[in-house]
Amino acid sequence: MARRKREWAFGFCVLVLRRPLMLLTRRDWHGGEHLPRTGGCVVAVNHVSEFDPIPFAHFVYDHGRLPRFLGKAEVFRIPVVGAILTNAGQIPVYRKTTDAAKAFSAAVSAVNQGECVIVYVEGTITREPGLWPMVGKSGAARIALSTGCPVVPAAQWGPQDVLAPYGRKPRLLPRKLMRMRAGRPVDLAAFQGKPLTPALLRAATDAIMDDITHLLEKIRGEQAPETRFDPLVAGVPDIGNPNRAVKGEPASVDDPDASAAGG
Repeated sequence: MARRKREWAFGFCVLVLRRPLMLLTRRDWHGGEHLPRTGGCVVAVNHVSEFDPIPFAHFVYDHGRLPRFLGKAEVFRIPVVGAILTNAGQIPVYRKTTDAAKAFSAAVSAVNQGECVIVYVEGTITREPGLWPMVGKSGAARIALSTGCPVVPAAQWGPQDVLAPYGRKPRLLPRKLMRMRAGRPVDLAAFQGKPLTPALLRAATDAIMDDITHLLEKIRGEQAPETRFDPLVAGVPDIGNPNRAVKGEPASVDDPDASAAGG
């Protein structure tokens, strides 16, 4: 199992988080063999809870890779937490600012250095009422087509049972089942070597989202809605807690996302 040299922050997180995860959650993992053992790659995954980066990182780490998440820049400013994230090589996302392109540049650099970059393609926790994947942002496709790296689709289901979307009270007992499934790399051959126009990036992103959705259908044993939910069409805010926004309260900044990485 090939691993890149691990920074102190990864050792600290493994020490603090892995054993509690083993004790407090159950695992149903499939497809880990599709994660490249070496070399730069993008792992594109759905987003159902503020908690899900932790069990998903567990899945990726236990299959031999150090996960590099794109995360909101505000978290990096928190004392201690920010230092841990920075040392662990996580990538800050400066959303809706003039620095937004920095996340894309950092992700491309990480991939070119052989890193495994985790991208929440939707750019936020899904707003779809049934928690199915939404219309995706173009960051994952842009990174992959700019570097030539593979995009491994992945789906997760179960973290929302520990912490509901935008919830504040975790439900640890009884032990919840964390279902993770990775698939074969997305076939992006039709898009490679061509100008990265908005239309091409949209089509490539749709291909990535299709594979993620199919994986989630297998996990859930259900069929996703025929039309993928689009927050813009539905009039739902693309960042922040949509429930607060509906009530007329200011929406908070939400979870790690990939919206700045070309979305």
